[in-house]
Amino acid sequence: MPDDMVEAHIHGVNAALVAGWRVLERGGSALNAVEEAVVIMEEDETFDAGRGSFLNRDGRVQLDALIMDGATLRAGGVGCVEHLRNPVRAARKILSESPHVYFVGEGAERFAAEHGLPLCSNDELIIPREVERLREYQTKIPTSGVKNGSDTGHAPGRDLFAGEPDDPTISHDTVGAVALDRGGNIAAATSTGGTLNKAPGRLGDSSLIGCGCYADNQSAAASTTGWGEPIMKLVLAKWTADRIAAGNLPEWAAKEAMNYLKQRVNGHGGIIVLDPQGHFGIAHNTPRMAWGYRTTKKRDTGVIRDN
Repeated sequence: MPDDMVEAHIHGVNAALVAGWRVLERGGSALNAVEEAVVIMEEDETFDAGRGSFLNRDGRVQLDALIMDGATLRAGGVGCVEHLRNPVRAARKILSESPHVYFVGEGAERFAAEHGLPLCSNDELIIPREVERLREYQTKIPTSGVKNGSDTGHAPGRDLFAGEPDDPTISHDTVGAVALDRGGNIAAATSTGGTLNKAPGRLGDSSLIGCGCYADNQSAAASTTGWGEPIMKLVLAKWTADRIAAGNLPEWAAKEAMNYLKQRVNGHGGIIVLDPQGHFGIAHNTPRMAWGYRTTKKRDTGVIRDN
């Protein structure tokens, strides 16, 4: 997160808090709250979600999102969609109106259109900042590499799974939200444009249950950000929720999740987690992560959470 983007991140997180809290204070569900909060961030070009997302190797935006209800364990996810401005809306439609959990690509877009969501051109999701960022990246680093016979979409020898948290071109601004409503139910949602210069069709952790997003009233709601490949390998959101189900507080579990991510697979990222009693945890092992929370007693935002 470059210095000149800090205020924009804090502003965006605050706007999302307002939207989510508005739902909760009116007696709305945690599911509705996380959806509305994430929509605000998808609409904010500051973040890597919706319009303004990172571009893949071909210069296109491909989006992933998941939303999950802790009360029922119902979930909806979309992957690699190119014509949806708010993929979390489509994910919510899947949760509410489909027996399935997950749709990808054209199938996801067709489902969304059939359920009243407007489609857009991919060009509408692309902004000049990201065109220039991709150009600079591809000028400095070869645009594809082969390692063990597989096309990574990154430079040969680059550690795709560890990432480089101090590299300003490889920021990860995946957005997410967790919420607890008056009924005691929790929910989580995560939305992303993925990583810069990713191979077309690459799917990260954000839209996969238990990896980048999870919610269960018997444990916790969690949303992650960071390099998707190591997070997927650890099923990190579910791993964290299981620690809470075993009796650990979310604050401790969030910190342990970041330690586990770094020590086990040299991964970088962040997590927000919330249990049905209203205890929450926020942690990251990157230099910065925009975060915010609001309760009936307190509200706070920032870009560094002391661990």
